Amino acid sequence: MSEDQWLSRFKQKLIQQDLAEATINGYLADLRYFCQWLESIHEQPVSLATVEVADIRAYRQYLVNTKRQKPATVNRRLQALRRLFAWAKQTGLIDSNPTESIRFRRKPPPSQPAALTQSEVHALLRVAGQSPHGLAKRNYALIQLMLQAGLRISEVCRLQYRDLQLRERSGIVAIVDGKGRKERDVPLNATARRALTSYLETRDALPPGEPVFTSKRSTPISIRALQKIVTGLATRAKIERIPVTAHTLRHTFARKYLEANPGNLVELAALLGHDSLDTTAIYTKASPEHLTEAVERSELNIYG
Repeated sequence: MSEDQWLSRFKQKLIQQDLAEATINGYLADLRYFCQWLESIHEQPVSLATVEVADIRAYRQYLVNTKRQKPATVNRRLQALRRLFAWAKQTGLIDSNPTESIRFRRKPPPSQPAALTQSEVHALLRVAGQSPHGLAKRNYALIQLMLQAGLRISEVCRLQYRDLQLRERSGIVAIVDGKGRKERDVPLNATARRALTSYLETRDALPPGEPVFTSKRSTPISIRALQKIVTGLATRAKIERIPVTAHTLRHTFARKYLEANPGNLVELAALLGHDSLDTTAIYTKASPEHLTEAVERSELNIYG
């Protein structure tokens, strides 16, 4: 059976398993990548039915040592091969699976998520407050809410007027359908309360079920639209150091919270709506910026 026939039959199996089209295309792309490497090594077309353990090990070494690919990429390519050859053995195309003994690469511990610096936050808020078409107060309130409360983008989009409690000295935003269908209350500081109050004063009297944030056409704002607003404002603010998304604002909230409240992981987990402290603990990892600063402060950094 030819390579194309193998991949065609394997594709049909993946389709039957109701995998997403992007997932299927990803598997096939990784398998074709392997086939191209296999042919280049043997200097002739090679039947997939003849692939041996030594071929898979050599391919793994090629990905790691020659191509210098990251663990996640190597593991993804190996997973595609594992799935292919497991299917081939199950269907009787091969007698033994050459990928069974191949180990995935160990992933390095996750680094702290990227966050905005103080000057980048100021720049983002400045351009948000200068938004045209009467959207300045809305955009400013959006950015402040995500920076000051660390909400997920989906939670912001689903907010209704009745979910907000805004008083002079206190405030709460109720998340009634967070990730995993969990509920939580997030306190709103004075900055967030002022921004939201100023924005809501531009709206007509709102019934309890009215969305807090709407589009220019007064329809509920979508996740895609909100993401576009954030990235557009970041572009106007000329923030180029890191890609800026709505999740970047959530990371910024978490980082700044721990800087102000060292060690308070339990409280931060509650604010972010995390099930496990292990998820929240990622914010205690050393950030690339802090590592760079630490190396620069070394006493040895005087020779040059």
